[in-house]
Amino acid sequence: MIGLGINYFANTHDSSACIARDGQILFAVAEERLSRVKHDARFPVQAIRACLDFAGVAPEELDVVCRSWPRHSAFAYHDLKCMLTRKLPVTSAGILTLARDSIAGTLQQRGRKLFERHFGATRAEFHLVDHHLAHALSAYAYSGFDDGAVLVLDGRGAHEATSLWHGRAGHLDHVWTIPFPQSLGLFYAQFTHYLGFTPFADEWKVMGLAPYGEPGVNLDSFISCEDFPYRIAVRELLGHSRSTLANITARFGPPRAAESEIRMRDKNVAYAVQDACERAMLALAREAVARTGSRNLCLAGGVALNSKANGKILASGLVDNLFVQPAASDDGACLGAVLAPYLTRYAALPRFKMRDAALGGEYSNAEIEKTLATYKLNAKRTDDVARSAACLLARGKIIGWFQGRMEFGPRALGHRSILADPRDPKMTERVNNAVKFREWWRPFAPSILAEAANEFLESATDSPFMVLTAQVRPEKRAVIPAVTHADGSARPQTVERDTNPLYWHLIHEFDKLTNVPVVMNTSFNLRGEPIVASPTDAVRTFFSSGLDALVIGDFVVVK
Repeated sequence: MIGLGINYFANTHDSSACIARDGQILFAVAEERLSRVKHDARFPVQAIRACLDFAGVAPEELDVVCRSWPRHSAFAYHDLKCMLTRKLPVTSAGILTLARDSIAGTLQQRGRKLFERHFGATRAEFHLVDHHLAHALSAYAYSGFDDGAVLVLDGRGAHEATSLWHGRAGHLDHVWTIPFPQSLGLFYAQFTHYLGFTPFADEWKVMGLAPYGEPGVNLDSFISCEDFPYRIAVRELLGHSRSTLANITARFGPPRAAESEIRMRDKNVAYAVQDACERAMLALAREAVARTGSRNLCLAGGVALNSKANGKILASGLVDNLFVQPAASDDGACLGAVLAPYLTRYAALPRFKMRDAALGGEYSNAEIEKTLATYKLNAKRTDDVARSAACLLARGKIIGWFQGRMEFGPRALGHRSILADPRDPKMTERVNNAVKFREWWRPFAPSILAEAANEFLESATDSPFMVLTAQVRPEKRAVIPAVTHADGSARPQTVERDTNPLYWHLIHEFDKLTNVPVVMNTSFNLRGEPIVASPTDAVRTFFSSGLDALVIGDFVVVK
């Protein structure tokens, strides 16, 4: 069976597509990487075309096309019911939004017509998959667990905010749902907005700012973790006036203006928001284990990208194993949607243990050389590109690293990365200011040889996707200061030789030069832009930033 999975819904974000043969993912990409529009929400025409091209499949050869959202009427019905029962504030703005979204959703959700408008006729069956089911499938089916509890946490599905599932022997059973607007994602998004960032896009900025704050801000009037397993004060968060932030403002003062100076109050609010999120997620994990009896936990949904909370769940001892799908946000829902037909057609879901998120496009040396020639760049070809890159890093150079297939999901994992020396205490400031052009408090992640992780990290664990935090050992914090955050934590990527041999070789060569088996890793993009996808993207980003060198394929370009 050849299946196409799509994440797309009117007025949302992160459209994407994947293609699978007999349940095995062949290719996956977010539309933003190809369109170069951050969080692109349009129908993923370019992503679908890239999937078909990679697999060598014509549209008429598809068996199923599965989209990870239900009909828009499910949204409208739920929101209208919440307004009538006063679970959502009834405001003119809310009613107008409901009407606008209903009309837009109805016009844009005709799945077959929309697909065939761009790609021609197909014999494929078209399926609408409930959003949380798609998320749950994307976590369980790729976890490698036979038995596992599955938590989906995001802003919302159609009516869902948080849901619990139990995966056993290739089957997935629904346990319970906490309906929207009782949404942990909504809570975090509203305070993201209050702190001057973009909600449902910049939540990790709040997470990065939190360690600079101090306890003392009381959020009990907005969220409680005393009730099962958390309770959001929706009316307090959404307000009753034109400003959805009215009640937060009344409690803590005016919102921070975007791009303005960060005050101590902002840091303290971020600390409180992150602390509340961690307590709620711990309560959910505790409930998941109790209800399913499984100590293997899978997480998906945008909230599941909160690496600090994930790290605390694993360190708590509540679970033995934790799997977070690397594209846990909405883009990754296509991975689950494409498997939905197996729930009814076959005895069990196809299952794989995901070890690598490199599911995107790649370029040959010939294609790379053609791009370098187009831009008339003086590039040197090398027989050992990993060694060449390690030597540049050891000399304090900041490099763009473009190798192999592009990663799927928000993290650069050694294929489309910016790399630097983690030993330099000034490197964080250099990369934030001169390369990424982003806020000073944003931390960087260490990529570390898997076999050396225990030497540098407390409670070191398998972490190939950068979705968990761990504490850096006190005696090592001065060794790798550029990747140690203000609270002594780090968001590591453990790199295995068998999974990513070229990247492992680079870190190994850096270790031979410096006795430190760690490099600083961040995504290969500038602030506000998607991660680079093509050699042209890489060259343009290289010359638009303070990068010292570009290592692309077997070629090295030095400014």
